[in-house]
Amino acid sequence: MIIVLVIIAISILILVHELGHFLVAKKFGLLVEEFGIGFPPRLFSKKIGETVYSVNLLPFGGFVKIYGENLETDSADLEKNSRAFYNQKSWRRLLVIIAGVVMNFFLGWLVMSVIFMIGAPQSLVITDVVADSPAVLAGFQPGDQLAGFKKSVEFINFIDVNKGKEITLDVIRAGENLSIQVVPRVSSPVGQGALGIAFAEAGLEKMPFFTSLWTGLKASVGIVAMIFVSLFQLLFSLFTEGRILEGFVGPIGIFGVASQAAGLGVVYLMQLIGLISLNLFVLNILPFPALDGGRMFFILLEKIKGKPLSVNFERSANAIGFLVLLFLMIAVTVRDIIKLF
Repeated sequence: MIIVLVIIAISILILVHELGHFLVAKKFGLLVEEFGIGFPPRLFSKKIGETVYSVNLLPFGGFVKIYGENLETDSADLEKNSRAFYNQKSWRRLLVIIAGVVMNFFLGWLVMSVIFMIGAPQSLVITDVVADSPAVLAGFQPGDQLAGFKKSVEFINFIDVNKGKEITLDVIRAGENLSIQVVPRVSSPVGQGALGIAFAEAGLEKMPFFTSLWTGLKASVGIVAMIFVSLFQLLFSLFTEGRILEGFVGPIGIFGVASQAAGLGVVYLMQLIGLISLNLFVLNILPFPALDGGRMFFILLEKIKGKPLSVNFERSANAIGFLVLLFLMIAVTVRDIIKLF
């Protein structure tokens, strides 16, 4: 069920991205040939006006097909060519392209704002378990939710008064209630607590509508900034050390993170979806070939040069960029699979 929900959510995120391109292209009068939900093979379609609206077999997002987007036009039809993407003024092409990434930011902001509106039950969540500690020997795991405790001080005081005694802690793991017996140690190594765990306070209090929107916006901007920093660290590690950062996960790893989030509650799964949407915003705005940011960069180069770039250059750059991204995705996916065994 978690896998299905994540696939649906990511598909919606991609579809919303393409919807941004579609709406602005329509607004500017470009010839939009097809707007598809999912990817071919096609199940059924209906032509409304000049645009084909299709539903396709592979439910992984969607696509929009704009005439002239792939640098090809039909020179025999002048009226049709005037509505081609490639023949539009640079500012129009920029707005059509950037509309997709803006939609991803908007959706991420909306999800974050909704989370602040509805709030989330307050609790303590284990973030790390130290090796050879009482907690790891008892069977505690990162992601376990400590039931019955909302504030760190409550839990710390409870453990302090029960050092050396066997206690039972109720935890919630992936939606399942568990009871674990453990004996907090009287004397702990430097830098460790009596149990040998790290934990964090989770949960949010409900906020008013406009406060939620403003808080959601600030949170989204902060998250985007952190994603940019993380991507810089990823690229630095990749080029200087030839390795991918441990915290970086691909499609397989996302399902594992989603399972942990779902175990904490639907709000945390929503938070993950919002984070993915903001990640898509950052990824697509990067000035890298094959991404929307790369296409925007080429348009800016065109304005600097004062004439269009070579069609062959753009195609070759986008093809190389796509292969690099594909290689990176395969490498991350292989590492995620290896971690499962």
